[in-house]
Amino acid sequence: MKDYLKIVFVGHVDHGKSTLIGRLLYDTKSLKNEKYQDLKEEAKKRGGEIEFAFVMDHLKEERDKKITIDTAQTYFSTKKRNYVIIDAPGHKEFMKNMITGASQAEAAILMVDVNEGVRDQTKRHAYILNLLGIRQVLVAMNKMDLVNYEKERFEEVKEELIDFLETINIRPKYVVPISAKNGDNVAKKSDKMTWYNGPTILEALDEFEKDAAPTEKPFRFPVQDVYDFDGERIVVGRIESGKLKEGEEAIILPGRKKTRIKRIKIFNGDKKEAVAGESIGLIIDEEVERGNVIFKGEPPRERKELKVKLFWLSPEEVREGEKVIFRCTTQEVNCKIEKIEKRIDPSSMKVLEENAKRLEEHEIGEVVLSLDKPVFVDDFNRIKEMGRFVLERNGGISAGGIITEVES
Repeated sequence: MKDYLKIVFVGHVDHGKSTLIGRLLYDTKSLKNEKYQDLKEEAKKRGGEIEFAFVMDHLKEERDKKITIDTAQTYFSTKKRNYVIIDAPGHKEFMKNMITGASQAEAAILMVDVNEGVRDQTKRHAYILNLLGIRQVLVAMNKMDLVNYEKERFEEVKEELIDFLETINIRPKYVVPISAKNGDNVAKKSDKMTWYNGPTILEALDEFEKDAAPTEKPFRFPVQDVYDFDGERIVVGRIESGKLKEGEEAIILPGRKKTRIKRIKIFNGDKKEAVAGESIGLIIDEEVERGNVIFKGEPPRERKELKVKLFWLSPEEVREGEKVIFRCTTQEVNCKIEKIEKRIDPSSMKVLEENAKRLEEHEIGEVVLSLDKPVFVDDFNRIKEMGRFVLERNGGISAGGIITEVES
């Protein structure tokens, strides 16, 4: 059975994310025939060529109408593996998908229009990849057809981008010149760029490695909810790291109450052991509630003050002293922006101000958060799943970030 790799497509608006996704679905024969016929009909009406970007427009329309999306429209396959597509049309959508969503990308395609060059949003999206710890990055230098497939322009834009990526510790494995519209170097080698000796997009993706589930790390199980089912209380949630066996002893936070795992339940029965990434139910005797964390082995850190690095998303600035809601896994608590140690421009990585009083849209902040009650977290570099968070204000996500210091 082939494994699957989750990839996210990021980049400046109109640099070709949707076109590349549509082209990949088409070239790998993952696009249903009726969808292809729809595209042909639309092209015929306009008197032009097929626009592969319309594939994503169709999918978005279906999602808006709450129509089930067929797996052939959200996945594509090569001989080696299956791929799950995560499209990121904008900063807020990206953060929701990547930080709060169940799907977590293991690799990324960063799109750059070689005709237009590297833009601020290109750099912001690249910074978010760094912020989220995505290290497997493929750069697709798109729209080579608009620069007559010239090697010189490709090298010029590539050098500018690589210089920036170095400043945020991203080292792309491949930089591929493509025309998503025409299919050059997507699934097949292009005869228009004989100067390029590297892999196609599909060949490069197949070289990426699937992330190993963090099963060897300490066990972490944030409680999502508690259900009564056939007279049993079932504690449900997702194992963020580690593994668990029936009959083992674990500890509940807060309070450090010991409990024994009587049974591990899944949708269609019981199992003896569960590992990181699995959503399960637990039968235990102790009372728990949403936001509690069950652990074994080395405990997570209990903190009321956190030093974090965050990316401010809201068009409305945030000021020092302002109250927001902190959310990490299933834990939710009111908090205050205690101190803004640095404001950073993600497009240049220059420090705009130290000991600042505010953060504006798309700025990076090195911030101290003061929480109303303790949370249980880990350093992002140790257990990513317990070191990511979002901040909410007025009912919406305003920032996403990582916890950088919990040892003090």
